Amino acid sequence: MLQSIVHYSIHVIGPLLVALILFKQKWKKAYLIMLLGMLIDIDHLLANPMFDPNRCSINFHILHSYYAVGIYIMLSLLKPTRLIGIGLVIHIIADTVDCSFILL
Repeated sequence: MLQSIVHYSIHVIGPLLVALILFKQKWKKAYLIMLLGMLIDIDHLLANPMFDPNRCSINFHILHSYYAVGIYIMLSLLKPTRLIGIGLVIHIIADTVDCSFILL
């Protein structure tokens, strides 16, 4: 239960904090764009089983691969794609924290 609370809190509160701190003037727009980072979970549809609470998403699903993470970091450094890149990086951070619970 704690794992789910921490995981989804990072997914929702992480982008909100970044939006409020770094994008004060347009925080609502920034927040919504960063929340779109959750769409990379569509790659879970390719897995069998689709959801496994004991599986680490990082480097298992294609959009959670190390190569994809490198692209997300690059996207977050470029002004035109910064918000979606930050949202994707926050998503990966949430999933990485989620994986640490599996190891416990």
